[in-house]
Amino acid sequence: MATTPDRSAVPTVSLAQEAQDPEGFAQALGGSFERYGFAIVADHGVSQDVIANAEAQAKAFFALPEEVKRHYHQPGTGGARGLTPFGIETAKGATAHDLKEFYHIGRELPEGHRFAEVMAPNIWPEEVREFRAAELALYDALDAAAAKLLRAVARYLKLSPDFFDDTVADGNSVLRLLHYPPMGADGPSIRAGAHEDINTITLLLGAEEAGLELLDRDGNWLPVQPKAGELAINVGDMLQRLTNNVLRSTTHRVMNPAPERRGHARYSMPFFLHFRPDYLIETLPGCVGPDRPNLYPDPITAHDYLMQRLREIKLI
Repeated sequence: MATTPDRSAVPTVSLAQEAQDPEGFAQALGGSFERYGFAIVADHGVSQDVIANAEAQAKAFFALPEEVKRHYHQPGTGGARGLTPFGIETAKGATAHDLKEFYHIGRELPEGHRFAEVMAPNIWPEEVREFRAAELALYDALDAAAAKLLRAVARYLKLSPDFFDDTVADGNSVLRLLHYPPMGADGPSIRAGAHEDINTITLLLGAEEAGLELLDRDGNWLPVQPKAGELAINVGDMLQRLTNNVLRSTTHRVMNPAPERRGHARYSMPFFLHFRPDYLIETLPGCVGPDRPNLYPDPITAHDYLMQRLREIKLI
């Protein structure tokens, strides 16, 4: 399989169009999802100041000494909150670990919430004073952008525009702060091995640095390289399962940089939008027909599916 030089394959759509022409935006986004599993989204409404502040606080955390960062690692929790140190996550089916460390921030739940048993409280590093406020501001902004994108997905699937509202209300969504350290000579690992995302949809900031690639239906690796400030959006396995593969969860990876860039770290901030833990992922009737048999006849809750997949990638 070879990487093609085509940088324009994945369409760029403007979320501003959603308010002016909801159906047109839905067709543009859904069509890109159906063809590539990805889309690039401009005009998403997430403030550049919010993005810059969140990135600055993330960089401040990753610059801390290793022994300090390790205080925020909780072994045995699947990396649900806090730090997952370098060298742990391994793509499904891979033998070499990814070249990254990351920090997870989840939804802030009120005391006594019904999902408290399966959605752990956040862990906040004391050494970076503005970390909590900055990352929660980005979390909320991406959560709001995701809600607009799901309205378009619902329209594309010929569902009521508010179909997904209840499915993701208090969902187990996660903001991941990713750090790929500078690297040396080639080894068995790449920054992120070929994988699919577990969740519903992913909103990724920081993909303008070269390296992110998707595997298209023809077996070619295509670069995904939005402009600065744009979002790379992709379908996760939960949405693929719900739609019986109408919307595809596409294999993607983060390749190692060219030799002249190997002394530079890479940072990105994906937001993994999840269904609420008790949501039953059951194939949509409109996505089944004579020419499309149900590939997922056994429904499963979002939480059970998440646990199943975390075991596969060696996080639990």
